[in-house]
Amino acid sequence: MQLPEINFDKVQEIALGAGKLIMEVYSLPDFTDLIDTKADNSPLTLADKKSNDFIVAGLKSLTPQIPIISEEEKEVPFDVRKNWSVFWLVDPLDGTKEFIKRNGEFTVNIGLIANGYPVAGVIYAPVLDELYFGQIGKGSFKRSKGKTFPIKVSDRKTDLIGVGSRSHAAKEEEDFFSRFNVADRISKGSSLKFCLLAEGSADLYYRHGPTMEWDTGAGQAIVEASGGVVVNLGKKRFEYNKESLLNSSFICASDEVFLS
Repeated sequence: MQLPEINFDKVQEIALGAGKLIMEVYSLPDFTDLIDTKADNSPLTLADKKSNDFIVAGLKSLTPQIPIISEEEKEVPFDVRKNWSVFWLVDPLDGTKEFIKRNGEFTVNIGLIANGYPVAGVIYAPVLDELYFGQIGKGSFKRSKGKTFPIKVSDRKTDLIGVGSRSHAAKEEEDFFSRFNVADRISKGSSLKFCLLAEGSADLYYRHGPTMEWDTGAGQAIVEASGGVVVNLGKKRFEYNKESLLNSSFICASDEVFLS
């Protein structure tokens, strides 16, 4: 399938609508009774479910010809999806642990994958009311406080800023940052780490250990469209629709010079 014409303004509206549903649950005085546990022992909230249903319905209406892989609808056999040259990759609530902690560091992720690589991505942080959008070849943008403006990665080469996981920090992350002149560190949940790098607020992000494809697809598109790189430890561009949707460790950097 060739990449069809897509109204990405509509995709952003879908992300905003999902964020509104998430906030309805988030604003409840107590949503502990609305939390289930998935087979991998990770939490699943009513907000995940509402967001997923809204996004999937919206994307099917907007682009009925493009299939969808979502964290909550991932049981598509590889024998089927290996033939998908274009598909949506969705995490309806990235950072469920941050959602439960009520620290605001969670997002809605919608990525578009073509021929194994991200070509566009939308990330919306409902509590912050900040939306990021990137399309390869057309740049990345941030919408905040009613204004939309272009963003790009930092050109810093010294006094670097590293960003790491709020809930999944590892010794390997410390070892990685020690190799560079990292003057400051930021901890963030969810795909907000990609967003900080894409807007130039951070220079390096290293994730040790597994993530899933829907955790990274939208963020990679936004980082790459803003001039950055996302690669595996073999320095190869991160790719998608693998037989296993589990990701390896990866490096996200403002400049490929940091990969040498």
